[in-house]
Amino acid sequence: MQATRLTLICHARTVAQKLARFPTNEPVEMDWQSAKGSRSRQFKRAPRLLCGPELRTRQTAELFGDNVEIVTALGDCDFGRWQGTSIDDLQTSEPETLQTWLSDPTSAPHGGESVAQLGERVAAWLKTLEATPEHVVAITHPFVIRAALMQVLQGAAFNQIDVEPLSAIELRFNGRWRFRLTGMDPEGAL
Repeated sequence: MQATRLTLICHARTVAQKLARFPTNEPVEMDWQSAKGSRSRQFKRAPRLLCGPELRTRQTAELFGDNVEIVTALGDCDFGRWQGTSIDDLQTSEPETLQTWLSDPTSAPHGGESVAQLGERVAAWLKTLEATPEHVVAITHPFVIRAALMQVLQGAAFNQIDVEPLSAIELRFNGRWRFRLTGMDPEGAL
């Protein structure tokens, strides 16, 4: 039985990320047009290339190839009225609301999508890939990648983690431990 291989890639950096703001439909920060196709030889065979509908994911996907399928399920979390707002501003103007959102995955005080709803959307999308024995590369958002990881790691996570030789993960402690996926580009462009 052939396996389904899914490679999730976070879109290139945006100004909103740099400024710690909730995203809008902003472009990537890099000159993606001059880098178009630059990552297309990263995989031995051309994979099925998917991306979310936002501008930043479409621009990043073009680094990997021209034949890109836009998939609504890969869209970013809907942050409602918080779109474009900085975390610092929310900590000042709505500290209790922000804390509720951070601690309760079912809450959506911004009027958009809750983290739990995002998780359900991503779980349903992952289910559609289970019968597809091919390599899929999906360019998407940090929240979507987190939701996918939560689907894979729920329950008895220990036996669901493969650690390849010379692979590395980064853990950081700043009041609590955080798991960090490292980027593909040492210059931080992706």
